[in-house]
Amino acid sequence: MGNWFTKTYEYEIPITTEPVQRPPFPSGKGSLSRRAPAGDVGPVLQQPMVDVRSLFHLERELGRGQSGTTYLCTERATGLKYACKSVSKRKLVRRHDVDDIRREITILKHLSGQPNIAEFKAAFEDADSVHLVMEFCSGGELFDRIMAKGSYSERQAAAVFRDIITIVHVCHFMDVMHRDVTPENFLFTSAAEDAPLKAIDFGLSVFIEEGKVYKDILGTNYVAPEVLHRNYGKEIDVWSAGVILYILLCGSPPFWAETEKGAFDARLVGELDLSSAPWPSISESAKDLIRKMMNTDPQKRITAVQALEHPWLKEGGAANRPIDSALLSRMKRFKAMNKLKQQALKVIAENLSPEEIKGLTQMFNNLDTDKSGTIIFEELKEGLTKLGSKISEAEVQELMEAVDVDKSGSIDYTEFLTAMMNKHNLEKEEDLLRAFQHFDKDNSGYITRDELERMGDEASINQVLDEVDKDKDGRIDYEEFVDMMRKGN
Repeated sequence: MGNWFTKTYEYEIPITTEPVQRPPFPSGKGSLSRRAPAGDVGPVLQQPMVDVRSLFHLERELGRGQSGTTYLCTERATGLKYACKSVSKRKLVRRHDVDDIRREITILKHLSGQPNIAEFKAAFEDADSVHLVMEFCSGGELFDRIMAKGSYSERQAAAVFRDIITIVHVCHFMDVMHRDVTPENFLFTSAAEDAPLKAIDFGLSVFIEEGKVYKDILGTNYVAPEVLHRNYGKEIDVWSAGVILYILLCGSPPFWAETEKGAFDARLVGELDLSSAPWPSISESAKDLIRKMMNTDPQKRITAVQALEHPWLKEGGAANRPIDSALLSRMKRFKAMNKLKQQALKVIAENLSPEEIKGLTQMFNNLDTDKSGTIIFEELKEGLTKLGSKISEAEVQELMEAVDVDKSGSIDYTEFLTAMMNKHNLEKEEDLLRAFQHFDKDNSGYITRDELERMGDEASINQVLDEVDKDKDGRIDYEEFVDMMRKGN
């Protein structure tokens, strides 16, 4: 039951694509002439194909689904352990399902750096399969622990549930509807009793589109009633989390019947049994939270952030672990960068496709609560607090000043996009070349001191050259520039 990969892929039409052309680049020390030629471009990921076994040693199976198998693997270069989900390309034929796996990868990249979500490392395609390499969480599934324990004490349930609803809140804040919030899709980071949970499977997830009515049927015991009516939004994730909380506290699902139709009908009625054993011994506060999360009217259902503020979680002994959200960690990293890297990221941000910035626009809008088109200090402070970050006003001000490159007193959309760039936005060589050539005005293959002068003060220029110019020839070639861009990611 607990498979890391649960989605079924069925395809019919082969997908083809033209090879990606490299941008021109001058010959010389900084040129691309010394780099190995690209391999055949894969039809699914539309990037050069790679033999994943040359990079990772695939070991024992961690889980097997109808369409894919997950392996424990070891990176040959570092010895680090990862989980590798392999999907056979024989089942990747229909266009919409190819789009599904591409979307899953896009979402995983977008969520990169969020502590409660298993970190996405990379995706590879070879002649037979598509491979998604992810952080390995060794503590096993929440589902298996529930089965072993039967039920949790309220204190234990609150600690686990805070992680679950935090993940739902973060996904919604980052403009992602998970659509598959089940105990099988949460792993503990270790075998410790109090180990944090991480979400691992985003195969059914979508970016939230304002005003869109979602109609896809998703058949699990955790699905919200409005899904059965083919008319739903992100509120379904809160319902599913409520089902998990119900099971944590009593050890059995809220809607059960001899047949699947009977279970669906019971879910549509939405009558929760909160009176039979063991519910008389469970606090009214816990039952109140469940009722509010499992309201059959999605418009009256509480949100994930409201659930986090509920008295049962606030006062029930659930440890509120301070975390560096992806928002905070990316802003901190941006603050620590030299000015050349900051400005190069701006060049890349300005040229990203709509597909590559999906989710970031809504993140900006979620922070820009007064809809002014800029983020001010109070809005940034409030947004970081809602994401669970414990940070002083002085630290918020420092981040504001770092990201507010034009010193206007607020963060505009382009500045926000620039600060939100992550390692996955630096994968395309053409993007890095475009950024390099933005500074290499004379097309010499080097960024010289003269070309750095527009960054301002002499101290900043000296810092850049000291940090980036590895061979100390007083200029920055393309390889040194790429090393700078990918360093620290």
